[in-house]
Amino acid sequence: MAPARLRVGIVSAGRVGTALGEALAAAGHRVDSVVAGSPQSAARAAQRLPSARIRELPDLVAVSDLIVIAVPDTELDKVAAEIAAVDSFRPGTIVTHTAGAHGVSVLSPIAHRGGIVLATHPAMTFIGAPDDTKRLAASCFGVTAADEIGDAIAMTLVMELGATPIRIAETSRTLYHAALAHGANNLNALITDAVTALQAAIGGPSGDAAGSATVDGGTIGLAEQLLAPLVTASLENVLAQGRSALTGPVARGDVDTVARHIEELSDVHEGIARGYRVLAGRAAAQHDAAPALRDLLEAQP
Repeated sequence: MAPARLRVGIVSAGRVGTALGEALAAAGHRVDSVVAGSPQSAARAAQRLPSARIRELPDLVAVSDLIVIAVPDTELDKVAAEIAAVDSFRPGTIVTHTAGAHGVSVLSPIAHRGGIVLATHPAMTFIGAPDDTKRLAASCFGVTAADEIGDAIAMTLVMELGATPIRIAETSRTLYHAALAHGANNLNALITDAVTALQAAIGGPSGDAAGSATVDGGTIGLAEQLLAPLVTASLENVLAQGRSALTGPVARGDVDTVARHIEELSDVHEGIARGYRVLAGRAAAQHDAAPALRDLLEAQP
């Protein structure tokens, strides 16, 4: 199991690394080293990781019991090789990365030096604000380790943050990450398209601005205000009930309404109509919709 208190080095002070550093410090670990590759990262570290000294990578490696690599996926190979090449690297040092699509094989140079390698990916979106750290406690982590010792350490570290660890096989990391990206990142595109179409509907044929409203002291567009309760309820329903929670014209097999939807959305933006057609087609297939509806949705625009 992981020791009660570890000296932690964060590489680097981006959105994810800073949030994890804060969470590890709150769990009682000693976050005393951070790599900050830009003035923005240095400022973020100074504000949110005040006990951490900004160090060069070799110096961080020399003093850390736990190294958290929180860099873009494209830099992970390079950073792993640089850590493994540090002469003062100590066998038994725990090294984890936060990339969703990679398991522990990407850290094999470190493992060859005697490091305990882990993959601990927080299934959460980060915006660079202190709220990121609070959200970690309510999140799950996709955890992969090379052996039982690494697995025990990874599970303990995640649970110390108040989060939930879920084991992901090394060979399933890309599929795991793809599923999360499809559900979370593509949701951004979906909601953006829905808001755009609603703004056009609220503006009417004259094309007037959709306007905004004040909600809880902040300004929110009328389209967003209209959509938010519906989307929130739909998300809660599908997570609780699965595909049976579907409502609307596809669930009813209403071919005429769906055809009119596609026509109107095409007038706003052909890309929005194309996205509607693809997602409605998936819903129709999942619910064994009538052939006429499936033919409409599978037809090329």
